[in-house]
Amino acid sequence: MKKLKMVIFDLDGTLANTLPLCIKAFKESIEPLANRKLSDAEIIATFGPSEEGTIRAFVADDHHANALIEYYNSYTKLHDMVPTCFEGVPDVLSFLEQNGVLITMVTGKGQKSALLSLEKFGILHCFRHIETGNSEGPSKEKGIVNILKKFGLDPDEAVYVGDAPSDITAARKSNVPMVAVTWAPTTDKQALEELKPDQLIETVSDFFTYLKNRV
Repeated sequence: MKKLKMVIFDLDGTLANTLPLCIKAFKESIEPLANRKLSDAEIIATFGPSEEGTIRAFVADDHHANALIEYYNSYTKLHDMVPTCFEGVPDVLSFLEQNGVLITMVTGKGQKSALLSLEKFGILHCFRHIETGNSEGPSKEKGIVNILKKFGLDPDEAVYVGDAPSDITAARKSNVPMVAVTWAPTTDKQALEELKPDQLIETVSDFFTYLKNRV
């Protein structure tokens, strides 16, 4: 096993418990334009593309731009729901920085919401490169490959850290070892186990221990 040179993080459910925030912001911004109530499951089923993709699933074409503006307004206004990232995450990032490990991100979130959250959590400065989502569809595999090329690393010199089955799929397609994490209350541990990630880690503390053995 090669020395770990880069950790690629997902954001929602990995660095912070932001999924409930996303869902509430979508409901506030979309329901008035869709003229109906949306369930959490309906919204989550659209995840993969960035926020624009979710909006397209429920809102008529001529209201897309307005819905996106309203989403970002709601996301910003409601962000106090999630004032900090998960306990222990800043210590993990500091440890990686101190040991010269590159910290990057591949997230399905749009750029505006991703940067807003990282700034609110006070950790934006830790990330050397961030690949965000697009409205057309899932792009995490492409994002992971882009980051490896940017820094000239082999796949086994990095790990991808995420909390969703789609994260495992993206990592596998890009040949990067996958660390699936289950510390978010929104995570479906059984769904992750069924896909057999390279590592399944339940607490930030255990993830810290894993990193100390790789750096």
